[in-house]
Amino acid sequence: MRITVTGHSGQVVLSMLERASRGMSVMALGRPTLDLEQMSSIAPALAATRPDIVVNAAAFTAVDLAESEEATARTVNGVAAGEVARATAALGVPIIQISTDYVFGGSLDRPYREEDPVGPISAYGRSKLAGEEAVAAANPNHAILRTAWVYSPFGKNFVKTMLRLAETCDEVGVVADQSGCPTSALDIADAVFAVAHNLVQRPTQAALRGVFHMGAQGEAVWADVAEAIFAERERLGGTSVRVKRIATADYPTPAKRPANSRLDSSKLKTVHGAALPHWQASLASCVRRLLSTEQTG
Repeated sequence: MRITVTGHSGQVVLSMLERASRGMSVMALGRPTLDLEQMSSIAPALAATRPDIVVNAAAFTAVDLAESEEATARTVNGVAAGEVARATAALGVPIIQISTDYVFGGSLDRPYREEDPVGPISAYGRSKLAGEEAVAAANPNHAILRTAWVYSPFGKNFVKTMLRLAETCDEVGVVADQSGCPTSALDIADAVFAVAHNLVQRPTQAALRGVFHMGAQGEAVWADVAEAIFAERERLGGTSVRVKRIATADYPTPAKRPANSRLDSSKLKTVHGAALPHWQASLASCVRRLLSTEQTG
């Protein structure tokens, strides 16, 4: 199976490159060959890779910056996603679009299901919802995978930030009134491969297409995640770091975050047979890997 994934250095892209197994070819395609701000580059770049399926993982992910650069975010996350989908439709191949919990407003008192009404409260969320709509309109042969609170050994993320702060702080203030599903990009890669296999091998099965939630099992608030990171670090010989639980209002940001980012991922398991591990196990593995890399590097 030949999989082309948009982007060079994102967490999902790098995780897919690492987790690719025998019988699977993953081609990462980014700038300058494929530039989501240059629409004319998209179709030729994708066609040249002769993919069996395309995963659109490249995105404008700077949530706070999107508030002041919404036009750019909408171009990359919305318009370009539609162009990628149109190119895949012309090639006669399916597309997997990576999306986000930010398409929801966060006001529900339970995990979000795929059929729940969307209502983004940030520019980033609006841009990603525009991408979902553009992909669905351009290529019926699609799977839109919404995920949340992504971290990995790669790039910038919450886990790396907490480990960096732990080097100089004995107490860190962390938001405790936003709940979600901390999700490893390595686990996302495994689930993406399962969905890709199903879409390619069963081209006429309509149930495999549509919107799916793809979050880790379990739920937490950010302060819970920080405590788990520090506990694993201390178990491995690090110093003790306390978590001071604070409110979102105590840590203002340009973009509003959903208070509830929990995703019900049962449909993905039922339809595609893909279930991500519990967040605590994957998080501990990531912390161990990052600390080991520091010690050996």
